[in-house]
Formats: sequence, structure tokens, C-alpha cells
Amino acid sequence: MPATRTVTSDPARTADRVLLAATRHSAGHAAAILVCSLASAAAALAEPAVLGHTLDLLLAGDARAPRWAALCAVLITADLLLDAAVAQLTGVANARTTAWLRTRSLDRLLRAAPHHAARFAPGDLATRLTANATEAGTVPATAAAAVASVLPPLGALVALFLIDWRTAAAFLAGVPLLWLLLRAFAAHSSDSVARYQAAQARIADRLVEALTGAGTVAAAGTAARERRRVLAPLPELAEEGRRMWRVYGSAVARSGVLLPTLVCLVLAVGGLRLAAGAIGVGDLLAVSRYAALAAGVGAVAGLLGALVRGRSAARRTAEPLTLPPLAHGDGGLPPDGPGTLELRGVTVVRDGSPVLRDVDVVLPGGSRVAVVGRSGAGKSVFAAVAGRLTDPDEGRVLLDGVPLDAVDERTLRREVGYAFARPALFGATVAQALAFGAYAPAGPAVRAAARAAGADGFVQRLPGGYDTPLARAPLSGGELQRLGLARAFAHAGRLLVLDDATSSLDTVTEREVERALARDVRPGTRLVVAHRLSSASRADLVVWLDGGRVRAVGPHPVLWEDPAYRAVFAAAPPPDAPAPGGGAARGPASGGSAR
Repeated sequence: MPATRTVTSDPARTADRVLLAATRHSAGHAAAILVCSLASAAAALAEPAVLGHTLDLLLAGDARAPRWAALCAVLITADLLLDAAVAQLTGVANARTTAWLRTRSLDRLLRAAPHHAARFAPGDLATRLTANATEAGTVPATAAAAVASVLPPLGALVALFLIDWRTAAAFLAGVPLLWLLLRAFAAHSSDSVARYQAAQARIADRLVEALTGAGTVAAAGTAARERRRVLAPLPELAEEGRRMWRVYGSAVARSGVLLPTLVCLVLAVGGLRLAAGAIGVGDLLAVSRYAALAAGVGAVAGLLGALVRGRSAARRTAEPLTLPPLAHGDGGLPPDGPGTLELRGVTVVRDGSPVLRDVDVVLPGGSRVAVVGRSGAGKSVFAAVAGRLTDPDEGRVLLDGVPLDAVDERTLRREVGYAFARPALFGATVAQALAFGAYAPAGPAVRAAARAAGADGFVQRLPGGYDTPLARAPLSGGELQRLGLARAFAHAGRLLVLDDATSSLDTVTEREVERALARDVRPGTRLVVAHRLSSASRADLVVWLDGGRVRAVGPHPVLWEDPAYRAVFAAAPPPDAPAPGGGAARGPASGGSAR
């Protein structure tokens, strides 16, 4: 099986690729924005010339003046309508692009192995998929507007040359200063925006943590301390915000001085040329309007700032896209397989350290298997690899002789079920939450699974029974865990993995669940990550992990003879006590094999 590793793409390059793909997704709307913006710019460029010519005709009493005045009205109306169309198209393009970015990032998160997705803290992730995605979604429309915004200043400059080259030269005198101003603005604002967004994410993440542990905070009486911790990045956020606005304000202030100065200079030159008889009154009117349009190049600073913020936001939104997806094959499983599970040379590495090392084990189909070991032995990773919630970095995992990475996703999730220590329930009602999965079992099957998990009694006592809305169902930790077990039982295929799924159950309920597993006559293997002695003693086979390696595989009574195994449970029987589990001890060969 090929190793699954985190993609280490350059974030800036990834963001650029994502923005390019987002632009292609919204290419139609972006093109329409560009066309309408260019048409609006063309109308704006035509207006000064038409107005100037109309003024000359009116002063001369020419009969053509009304027709030219009507043309002025048409150009002004067209400019207004085109601006309205640009605003409408921009809103649609921003919404489409934002939705596309969010959907892609969320899809990659859900398709990645859970341990990869967990590298993003919940609050940080929420910020990336909401505020950052919204800002990144404006880039295609802003880019189209920025391209079109260059036309009026350039066109106005050309028109000044055509009217009188001296007026254009007066404006060009300040262009180098304007270029340096825009370049400095882009360079300084980019870093501040990135730091501002990172501080935002830290506050959001700490807030989510505080809300999740609100009960603990209240019980400890540390609300004030927690508030200070959540808001600790606020000074940095304020400083970066002020720095951003200082950069922007400085650019606006400087351009606010430079551009009017250039306009005045152009008008002064135009006035001198009018006095010299080189141009007419209409030409001077046109010069004044074209000078104002040429000064509109300062508006590029605002669009440039929006692009800088959008690109920085896109970098954060695109980071989840660097997660490697858990790709699936297109094969199936034998139709009547018993659920034989094989791990061959499995090694799993986390943060540069192996948590499972060279695991070779065969678990017979139809057996109840307990995975035991001290904390940090690799039990949960073993459970994740067994049902392919993650891939090993080395080795292969097979179910009924078929490598799990060769099985199509739908078949795999129908045949492999999971229950967790802290299950998450999805659905509007309790019944829908229990039926949630690769397929929806019928109502009787759901209720039978709830009875097996010891959940039917308290569900029946809810106001609406199985139709009670989840939001109105007060659940304790043990009740929540029983519902998670019931959901797993309702979807149990040839492999059911219980990853510490009974840790919150009382002893009586746990025994009921274990009896239900023992009574389950359906074919399939039941793999239980066990912490309690009772769970291991009732299993057909025990996989004993120690430091990420399989130390032994065998029946519990046989392993119990080893003092190190007994130490896993921090218990030892009296010297004359029989081996737990009763009956004759069986050797490893009778239940499974370890290689």
C-alpha cells in the first residue's frame, strides 16, 4: 500500500492555483463584469468629448446641438445602467465563488483521513470557511473590475494627447510617484492582512474551546481568566488592523494630494492653451473631465487592496486543499465473506514517530477481538487502520483477502461500521440519527439495535420517543454513547469496530452490550478497543499492543498468565484464583495468529 503523506505545497502557490480555478468556475460572470465594466468605461471616455463638442455647438448656435445633447443623455444613461449591471453581476459572482471555495475545502476535509483534518482547530477552520472564504470569493470579480479600471485613466491620457499633448505631459509628470505609491501599498498591506487574519482565527479558536468547555469553566470559577485568554490576541488584532488602515490611509492621503495636484496642473496648462487660442472652450471642458478620469487611477489602490486581502484569505481557505484525500478503489468484497481481517507489515507514523510498528496479525472472521494495551500503545490507531479511517504508511490491510484501498467507498462503509467514545449524532430526530450511515435501515432494525445497545428504554421515555428532535433530547454521556453504539449495531456489516465505545457506560449496561454482541449471530468480526478487564475476558481473542507493536495474540486466559499482561489492567487475581473467563485455556493457534 503506498504511503499516505501530507502534501507540503507552497501555500502561496496553492492559493494562486485555487484562485485561478475559482476564476475559471466563475468565468462567465467575471467575463460579463469585464465586458460591462469596459463598456461603462468606454461610455465614460466618450462623455467628455461629446460634452465638449456639444458645448461648442451650443455656443456657436449650431442646429446640430440638440442631437449631440441627446447623445450626451444616452451616454450618461448607458453608464448608469452598466454600473448597475456590474453591481448585480459582482454580487452573483462573489456568492458563486465563495460557495465553490467553501464546498471544495469542506469536501477535501471530509475526504481526508480524520487525523489529517484534525490538524485544523475548529475555530480556526470556521474562520477559514466563513470570513476568509467570503473575502477570497471576491477576487475574480475584483480582478475583472481592476482590469477594466485601467481603461478610463489610459483612455483619458490618450484623449489628452489628442486634444493637446502638453496637457498629457503635465499629467505624466506625476505618474512615477503614483506608481511608487501603489507598489509600496501592495507590499506593506499584504503582510499586515495575513497577520490580521491569523489573529482573527486564534480568537475564534479559543472562543470555540471556551464554549465547548463552558461547564468546566463555570465549575472552576475561571470565567474572567478564560475571557482574558480568549481575547489575548486582541491587542495584536488591533495593532495589525491599525497598521492596515495606516498603510491604506497613507496611500489614500498621498494619492489624495498628488492626484488633485496633477488635475490642477493639467487644467492650468489647458487654461494657458485656451488663452493662447490653441484649444477651444469645449476642448477645455473635455480636458477637465479627462484629467478627472486620468486621476481615477488612484481608485486602483482600493481594488489592489481588495485583491491583496482576497489573495491572503485565499491562502488560508486553500490550506485544507493540501490535505491528501483518502482515495478509494472500485472493487468489491466477496459476497459471503466472514470478515477475516489481516494486517501485514503495518506501520503508522504520526509527527515523525511510529505509533504502530511492523504489525502482522490475522483475525479470524466471526470472532470477537479485544485490542488492549497501556495508554499510548496504539489501540485507537490500530482501530482506525482496521476499518480504513486512515492508511498505514507501510504495509497493507485486507478484509476477506481484499486490500481495503482497492474497495469502493460505498461497499467499504456498508461493510465496516464504527462506534466511538464520543459519538457525533446527525439527523433531525433520534430515529434519523440512529439510521444515519451509508444506508438507512428499516425502523424495526433501528429499534432492535437500540435494544441491543441498552438505549431503547431511555429513548422510549423521551417526549416523542424515537421521533424526538435531537435538539430537545437531553442526553447524558452514557446515553449519547449508547445511541452511538445503537447506530453502529444498526449498520454492522462484516466488521464492526468499537473504539472505546463503552467507556461511559455503567457496568450493568456494558455487560448488556457485551451479551448483545455475544448473541449476535450475524457473520462478521467484532473488534473492541478495551480498557476494562471484563471486555477482554469475554473476547474470543485478544490483541495485546505494547509500544506500537503486537506483543501477543491469544485468548485472554492464556495471556493472563503473563504478569505484564495483568499489569495492563492494574490488577492481579489471588494466587489460588482460576484464570478469568472460565474454561480451559486455549493457545493462540485456536483463535488467531501473530507473525
